[in-house]
Amino acid sequence: MAPGPIQILLIILLVLIIFGAGRVPHIMENLAKGINSFKKGLKEGENDLKKIGQDTDFSDADGASEKKSKVKAEEQD
Repeated sequence: MAPGPIQILLIILLVLIIFGAGRVPHIMENLAKGINSFKKGLKEGENDLKKIGQDTDFSDADGASEKKSKVKAEEQD
């Protein structure tokens, strides 16, 4: 359920009363900087994960799991 036009006007009016007309642009600027910084951090995290995935050698992963299976089978005997 999305807010209607009356609710949006009430929220804007309440923000103006609480912070004053002079501070609202500064607050919005800081909010935009925070959002941009958050998005940049997400992209950097994704790039780091991709880089780690490219640097990791998974060629012996199947051999390692087979060895673990053999060890578990021997332990059960």
